[in-house]
Amino acid sequence: MAQSLKTNLQASLMVVGAICTTACHDANDTGIEYAPEMYESIPYEPLRQITANTINPMGINQRTPPVGTVPLGKLDYYDHIPKDSVEQASRRMKNPLPYTQENLLEGQTLYARNCQHCHGEQGDGQGPVGQKFKGVPNYSAGAYKTMNDGHIYHVIEWGKGRMMPHGSQVNPEERWKISMYVRALQLGEGSEGLAKMVKVGPTSTTADSTETSDSSTQAPVGEAQAGTGSATPGQGNTKATNGTAN
Repeated sequence: MAQSLKTNLQASLMVVGAICTTACHDANDTGIEYAPEMYESIPYEPLRQITANTINPMGINQRTPPVGTVPLGKLDYYDHIPKDSVEQASRRMKNPLPYTQENLLEGQTLYARNCQHCHGEQGDGQGPVGQKFKGVPNYSAGAYKTMNDGHIYHVIEWGKGRMMPHGSQVNPEERWKISMYVRALQLGEGSEGLAKMVKVGPTSTTADSTETSDSSTQAPVGEAQAGTGSATPGQGNTKATNGTAN
């Protein structure tokens, strides 16, 4: 009897101890860190710090760049064309890259990675997402057939209508290469148009050397040309207009 009572008492103490241990535990407390350097970096980190920096102003590790300066190697990110000025981009922006097979093939790869799920392999708006949500344009029809490189670059950067901005996903050089491949898809021959673009390049009829000659159909096509560009390119927090499901 005494042994049974002792066993029950020990079991009860263990249960109470376990409850007290878990109940008093702070979910945000990491507990004892046996090697804190593994968790908290000794060198300065630009985006994370646990104590105030004693050297830099305001105690932050990453200093704020002087007003009007451009980060090294980032000059191409600043084209100074507002998000609602796609026509200005069409007139002013020129593709600095030559229409070589290498550039077009890289543009094809980037297109498959970033655009094809909506715009389709042939550029006809029949990608898996485009089939689900109607209104994705056909590059070889209507006004889309005459978009030049600057226009396409601007839309990639800022988005348009229901298309979200992709400025943070692809850098300026990659945007130009995607623009090249979209120009090939404007021929309505899918990837077969790539070889023709390598051979002759885009047809020139305007001050912008990348403007195509077909200006007979300038009417908007589908829903994707309606609306304005997204307010915050590349930040992924803009609200898009819902499409129509099948």
